[in-house]
Amino acid sequence: MQKPHERIFGVETEFGCLVADETLGNPAGAVEAIKDYAFYDMKVGALDLHSRDEVFEPAESGGFLINGARLYIDAVGSHLEYATAECRSIKDLIANDRAGHKLIVRALRELGLDDSISVYNNSVDHFGGHTFGCHENYLVKADEELLGGRIDLLYPFLVTRQIFAGVGRVGGHVLVSGFRPSYQEMVENPIDYIWVSNVYSVIPDPDVKFQLSQRADHILKTVASRVRFNRALINPKWETFYSYNGMTRFHVLFGESNQNEYAYALKVGTTRLAIRTCEDGIAPYDVQLSSPLIAMRQISRDESYRWLSERLMGGTISAIDVQRAYLEVAQVYRGESEETDWVLNEWEATLNGLEKDPMEMGDRLDWVAKKKIVESYMESEKLDWSDDALHSVDLEYHNINPELSLYGAWCEMHPVRKMVSELDVTMAVTDPPEDTRAKGRAKLIEKILARKRPGQYAIDWNGVQYDKARYVEMNDPFETYEKVQDQWGNEI
Repeated sequence: MQKPHERIFGVETEFGCLVADETLGNPAGAVEAIKDYAFYDMKVGALDLHSRDEVFEPAESGGFLINGARLYIDAVGSHLEYATAECRSIKDLIANDRAGHKLIVRALRELGLDDSISVYNNSVDHFGGHTFGCHENYLVKADEELLGGRIDLLYPFLVTRQIFAGVGRVGGHVLVSGFRPSYQEMVENPIDYIWVSNVYSVIPDPDVKFQLSQRADHILKTVASRVRFNRALINPKWETFYSYNGMTRFHVLFGESNQNEYAYALKVGTTRLAIRTCEDGIAPYDVQLSSPLIAMRQISRDESYRWLSERLMGGTISAIDVQRAYLEVAQVYRGESEETDWVLNEWEATLNGLEKDPMEMGDRLDWVAKKKIVESYMESEKLDWSDDALHSVDLEYHNINPELSLYGAWCEMHPVRKMVSELDVTMAVTDPPEDTRAKGRAKLIEKILARKRPGQYAIDWNGVQYDKARYVEMNDPFETYEKVQDQWGNEI
């Protein structure tokens, strides 16, 4: 049963892929091999037999997994993507997310390719300027006043949360707009240029040594519906992914894939509460920024860590004070659950730590840990910030194989705040969250996989076509659907 304060949330991560051995082909072929092995050999899910989108997700591009998540290849850029199951707790979310890492690493190892192919949850390509999204989804009230009128009250929170949610980045980019692709480029990459009138190119910015966010330089708008070349803070999603009973999906685009579980938990937990302050009409008005996107880049690049931005009402305000304003109004939610109290307590503790000395927070914040790793490498190799080798260090922090990643090495040498155990992650590889519709959907997927011949089926977030004649509707994301029944009320 849903309690008033409970919400559904999930995260989609786009992965980067690097093929070290040219004889093995290109990254597009590598991610196809990973996907095929996961479904055909590991049998961790049911491959889509139908097209989810004729252009972006044709048939057999991926499918739903027995842990409630979804693994697939997005045709735009041919990148591997993992969407977590619907979750009601932060712990379940992180475990389900890390289970995706574990599945991909296992596939590479069993294919004998783990020495030659690497997969990363990074959010930027330093040389090509491409970005890899880590998008958050929250169940919100389908209120036109919220989504059309009050949503700008969330901008100050989103552009300042990078002080604890940013993953850190060596260098920076300057966007160059107005460029149009050549005819040959459009022929070779037709999917990339659908609906595109202007393509944004990038050039390196030599004035930036290190910044908080990998994506701050690449966000162009506050809100946008078509996001391929209109990267925005928020992307409205009026669809059935989470929509139910007067609620709908709220899609946050400006985020990055955290390696540190504490930073991940704090990002999702604080964002969930900040969105609720907007829903309830208590979000702070006096922290509105004169230009959120400019402020976002200024904060990301501020080496002084003062993180000041121009307020709409005049004067300046620090990112820490913006966050404190949201924290203060969110205190009305204290006591509703143990998880909410954890978020409020850690939110305050983190802001206090950032105010005292950000560089003492390498145990819980990605950007701090990464900067320390980079600086240590620079010192040992006698390099300066202009050396391209630092981009490789930046990238290897995000290798999802803990045995190869620099974050994994950091964890071995330093105390790090953890949110889930290795056992939690291992169990989440096969077990969906126990308290959402992912449980019922996963049960049906196992039944489909157990059939001698899979037959005809179609799976989506809110329902499963089990065979030609039977359909299971799963509109309520809070319901587990443990007793799976078709449209006739017959149990499957």
